[in-house]
Amino acid sequence: MIVIHHLGVSQSDRIVWLMEELGLPYELKWHHRMPNRLAPPELLALHPTATAPVIQDGDKTLTESAVIVEYLCHRYGGGRFTVSPDQPNYTDYLYWMHFNNNIMGLFFAKRALGGRTEGDSALWDTLLNRREDRSYHFADQRLANSPYLAGPEFTCADVMAAFTFTSLPLFGGRAVDDLPNVRAYVERLNARPAYRKAMEIAGPGAKPPG
Repeated sequence: MIVIHHLGVSQSDRIVWLMEELGLPYELKWHHRMPNRLAPPELLALHPTATAPVIQDGDKTLTESAVIVEYLCHRYGGGRFTVSPDQPNYTDYLYWMHFNNNIMGLFFAKRALGGRTEGDSALWDTLLNRREDRSYHFADQRLANSPYLAGPEFTCADVMAAFTFTSLPLFGGRAVDDLPNVRAYVERLNARPAYRKAMEIAGPGAKPPG
């Protein structure tokens, strides 16, 4: 059985969501953040990269969300929620699969600058904000013409990108109030039974069992 090592209030809740979408059994192991908000040593010890999410499948230990979702869908889901290279929307799938990483890079770069207004810091802050804003508006344009990011069907690209629009604003990320198509998209995701169950189990407001 797949073991999902879940760090509370983190992107690892997307792996729980995917497993619920696939209807596959899994074991969820909670790891609590330390008082400084960092991951605990027992989670970091699972893999040399010391990152979450982490899954264990027998003798395999995997990290990196994009790797995990593709692995699970192809190995246990018969390719569901993926797009193959011979499909016309394959490039869209690739782009939106990695959209979240782009946004997270911008998010942490902005936090490192801390809104500084002097010299090169001010220039970089302006450039980062502009790139972030363009990325979000591009997503809104995409969702004006497609119910899901990779096309008409729900895919792993949605599993990967949703955090950007749903949870990241809770931690100081860009809000989506000015993006009507993104807001409608979030409502569609919230209506999915698997998403609702995953958020109850492992979402930002979830409490560990016991």
